[in-house]
Amino acid sequence: MNTMASAAMTAPAVKGRHIGAVILDVRNISLAFGGVKALTDISFDVREHEVRAIIGPNGAGKTSMLNCINGVYTPQQGTISFRGKTFNHMNSRQVAEMGVARTFQSLALFKGMSVLDNIMTGRNLRMKTNLFQQAIRWGAAEREEAAHRESVERIIDFLEIQPFRKTPVGRLPYGLQKRVDLGRALAMEPKVLLLDEPMAGMNVEEKQDMCRFVLDVNDEFGTTIVLIEHDMSVVMDISDRVVVLDYGKKIGDGTPDAVRANPDVIAAYLGTSH
Repeated sequence: MNTMASAAMTAPAVKGRHIGAVILDVRNISLAFGGVKALTDISFDVREHEVRAIIGPNGAGKTSMLNCINGVYTPQQGTISFRGKTFNHMNSRQVAEMGVARTFQSLALFKGMSVLDNIMTGRNLRMKTNLFQQAIRWGAAEREEAAHRESVERIIDFLEIQPFRKTPVGRLPYGLQKRVDLGRALAMEPKVLLLDEPMAGMNVEEKQDMCRFVLDVNDEFGTTIVLIEHDMSVVMDISDRVVVLDYGKKIGDGTPDAVRANPDVIAAYLGTSH
């Protein structure tokens, strides 16, 4: 693995932004369920401040890869390093505490709770007071909750969902629920944000809005983004680099233009012969 210093020296400037050192390094990851191989010897890195896409046909292993990164799955082989520290057998909470947040393709919001309260759940890792103090909302717990609510209100403003802050999430259109899911992840103040098909199920206008928010998160917060997305126009428009999986193997890695011209990628998506 490249050292953080050497990575910083060779980091390119992409789309007008300075892409920094390697923040996430995936090396030779293999994952199997029984006799079924989900991932085979996958390696790629993610640099600070970039938007890094993972693409591939259905069943390519994209979500399995994210699950390995954020501790849902433990790969049988390979290593994952975050900010120069290699971790093994980490659970999702430990990975989150290190600074990696995640959204999921299937929304897991609390439908009966308000937008504000759903996003507040993303602050749990930042809470210092104990559960008893939080329950009685007294003293330090009351001051801490006020500070966390202020942070959440800023996220609500950023995502332009102020009119719905007290609305139960289950009453919102799907596109707005996706924004709330993004807001809950942002409330964790991640260094790296993993997005699993953030535009899935959206209409054209909703996709445009979500693209704008993803780029704004990357630009204004400096958050590194790793995303899975099926809409190739979205991927090519907003990504700095793209890694392509097919049947659990890596078949391409590079800039959007390079990946678009890769014969193996063309074959995987269009079914052409080599």
